[in-house]
Amino acid sequence: MRADIRNITSDIIRNVQKRNELCKQAGEIKSRLKIDVRDEKVENEIRLLVSNLSNEIGINPDFTGRLLNILFSESVRLQLKEQREQAKFENHLTIFLKAKELEASGREIIHMEVGEPDYPPPEPVKGVLSSVFELRRYHYSETKGISELRRSIARKTGNGINPNNIIITPGGRFAIFAAISSILVPGDELICIEPAWPAYGECACFVGSTISSLRTTFEDEWNPDLKNLANMINSNTKMIVLNYPNNPTGKILEKKILDQIVSMAKDHKLYILSDEVYRDYAFNGYTSISEYGYERSIVVSSFSKGHAMTGFRIGYAIAKENIIDRMAKVQATALTSVAEPMQYAALAAAEVSTLENAKRISKRLDLICERLREMSLRFVKPDGALYVFPKTGNGQSDLKLVHRALDLGVAIAPGSGFGAQYGQFIRISACQTDDKLEKGLHLLNSALRSG
Repeated sequence: MRADIRNITSDIIRNVQKRNELCKQAGEIKSRLKIDVRDEKVENEIRLLVSNLSNEIGINPDFTGRLLNILFSESVRLQLKEQREQAKFENHLTIFLKAKELEASGREIIHMEVGEPDYPPPEPVKGVLSSVFELRRYHYSETKGISELRRSIARKTGNGINPNNIIITPGGRFAIFAAISSILVPGDELICIEPAWPAYGECACFVGSTISSLRTTFEDEWNPDLKNLANMINSNTKMIVLNYPNNPTGKILEKKILDQIVSMAKDHKLYILSDEVYRDYAFNGYTSISEYGYERSIVVSSFSKGHAMTGFRIGYAIAKENIIDRMAKVQATALTSVAEPMQYAALAAAEVSTLENAKRISKRLDLICERLREMSLRFVKPDGALYVFPKTGNGQSDLKLVHRALDLGVAIAPGSGFGAQYGQFIRISACQTDDKLEKGLHLLNSALRSG
């Protein structure tokens, strides 16, 4: 029996290698033809084949589904590797680093590629930081965060939330990582609505989970097709990621759409990870997932955007206590706790309204939209967040336009960094003064005309 097990295992590995070689060849062909590496129709056909075979031979379909998702993930990784070796992948962060290199060489660059507010944190934060040493607030804290800050967030959130439903994390990004890594296992599936911040997929890949992308379109004003969403859910789907107000489009979902997504999640017992980092910049009707009281929901937010505290690295998550406990284990393993001085700074900031910041950004977005219309660029006016996501026009490549603009002195983000299908879009950040935005948009117009 042991010999048979060894031989069968050896055959499995050899067949997996054959499959990987075929995937590499497919990746080369798709790269030449500029075809997306994911083919949902083919994946669904294989998924149905494996499900039927599992039932026929009496093996658990959930187990074979997880194995299949691992194979799909490796297939995508190999094919993306082929494409990225031929055309180097770039996103808002790579452009930011290139812009910084140019600045170091003496060039003046207007930064419209990252979502980092140019205005300072609330004034009370300064006083708190000045008093940290005297008050001896520089020690380890509870892994979930200081109780005063969790109480403050619970009070402002309402909806029956208490401090035990909250964990303080080093930025919203780590809250997302802790949520995904504490819930998903290799072979589980996460559904992400694109265009999307790439961190969701990166975190899922890190733990060996599969990402399925529900792509929204400019023509549908970035509204998700709920019928397609329903068809994507299978026995291995464990989580849906939402991000509204959306980065990069600024879209906010109508409540009736959100109602249906929550209903689907309840029907299939899926987790909802709702990234609400831009909620302070919601200019139209906005509903938080926390208002639904769904036991498998996780809300992520941060002090980085609304309170202009990106470098303080203070984020948080809100969920049922059992989920928070699981996330706390990840955090305890990785970094013990968030820096105590930064938590007290966030506590001071939490008492300050972000309304004036929201008004400032709303006016800047209006300015950007007005100038984009003058350039004859098409876009869906954002409902919130810090960005406008226009089409480049005339079929121009986002990366070519981004590099022409950078050569002229303005940094913008390529749309393809938020999903492979968005290579004819760019993301423009409103995190500069009106004068700089005017100059940056003038330079962008020059880059458009020189293409």
